[in-house]
Amino acid sequence: MILTDRQEKLLEFVKEQHGEQVRKYTGEPYWHHLVSVAQIVSKYEPDGIEIALCHDLFEDTKCTKTCLYEHLTENGYKHSEAIIIRNCVVDLTDVFTTENYPKLNREERKKREAERLGTIYELSQSVKYADLTDNTSSIVKHDKGFAKKYLQEKIRILDQMRNGNINLLIDCCHILKNSLNELHPLL
Repeated sequence: MILTDRQEKLLEFVKEQHGEQVRKYTGEPYWHHLVSVAQIVSKYEPDGIEIALCHDLFEDTKCTKTCLYEHLTENGYKHSEAIIIRNCVVDLTDVFTTENYPKLNREERKKREAERLGTIYELSQSVKYADLTDNTSSIVKHDKGFAKKYLQEKIRILDQMRNGNINLLIDCCHILKNSLNELHPLL
């Protein structure tokens, strides 16, 4: 995947927003995950690259919708493009969190989040497939104990999300199935 000039500027913005954040299991800079998701989505949905680069901004940083929109429009994105990117990032931001719903247990929050994800925009679902694909291999490799629960939660999400790019969905399902097979002795 070769990024355009404006995508490179967006990546620099995203790196700045995520600051010193690192991946849980590998310790590598968090933005590596964002680039990996963008690479996965770019194979079938090149319009999802920016969304993939930004997909965790509202969840993991202090970046606001306004801040993202302004950065996009100041760096060559048309109003309509910036709105789509911003709205898809909103789609991909968890709503049913412990902070927002402290009285719901994890299982109920994940169930409601899966149902919500089933209603989001098709391009947002495509980026979510790429995100699940990238996260799954890391979690299965580094945390087999949590991986069983994680995979069950992600299967619940995929049961709801069927409107994104079919090729990305198939790839994601393949990764989940292989991961379940890898963990089978542990199940």
